[in-house]
Amino acid sequence: MTRGENAEVVAEHCDRALVNGRLAPGLGWTDTEWGIELLLLLAVAYAYADRLDRAEGLCTEALRTYESAGWSGGHLALAHAHVGLVHRLRGRLREAETFLRKSLVLAERVGRGLPLYWSATCNLVDTLLVRGHVQEAWEVAEQYNFAPPYPSTIVMPEPRSVRGRLLLAVGRTEEGINELEAAEKATAARGHYNTVSATWAGALARALANEDPRRAAELAATVRRRAERFGTDTAIGEALRLEASLATGKQAASLYAKAVTYLEASPSAYEHAAARVEYGIATRSTSELQRGLTLAESCGADRLVDRAREAIARLV
Repeated sequence: MTRGENAEVVAEHCDRALVNGRLAPGLGWTDTEWGIELLLLLAVAYAYADRLDRAEGLCTEALRTYESAGWSGGHLALAHAHVGLVHRLRGRLREAETFLRKSLVLAERVGRGLPLYWSATCNLVDTLLVRGHVQEAWEVAEQYNFAPPYPSTIVMPEPRSVRGRLLLAVGRTEEGINELEAAEKATAARGHYNTVSATWAGALARALANEDPRRAAELAATVRRRAERFGTDTAIGEALRLEASLATGKQAASLYAKAVTYLEASPSAYEHAAARVEYGIATRSTSELQRGLTLAESCGADRLVDRAREAIARLV
């Protein structure tokens, strides 16, 4: 999954780890022989491969199991973090924030600097950014030391990409670009080419759109190629939305229309809402903007809601 290989193959390998869609005997959330790492990798791989129903089932089962067993340490913190990740990818941003904040409270009891701590912090910053709560995202990053040096363990989503987006959002553009370029090198070294879990290229393309449009276009083309290789509706839809943001006129409108088609078929409600709003702005369509507004409201994407309302007000 992290390499961005075909998502159908990813899901097939995940399915082979299950028995009739459920965890095999001896591979439960509280069984000690194998630990929980394999199960978490399974849930995350499903989540980023657009199999969010299966990912949510696994993560919810983990949370229920730990609560029933009375476990209150790192295992429960990780369960909350991964339920939060699934909600974030589904576009249930309010719910994601609630679970991720709870995860951090639990993680504090275990100790800072552990992988479980990074997972919760990274996902909470990402969720707050897409909600449009930039100052809160910055405060969380400052409070929980979401900054270099990064852990050697795998963290999803890729942390340099998230911090780079955060720096751009608070106006520290040069630092943000540097962080995204560092993410480019770090992910290449690890063979991490999944454009949904490692979002540096799209963020960097948008940041360079005015000062270096040629490189921005090259980055967008790379995202499109990698997204088509991975093959999920979310990955391809987001790649098209990126290309549309760099285009103008009829070309932009056409690309946004294609992005909407893919993202409507995906489980990613926030990305669908963003594409709808951007398509409505590009085509000056009140009906598309209204649809995007309704979706954004249901997601809890407050900044996107404001953008849609402002665009509608300009048209009426």
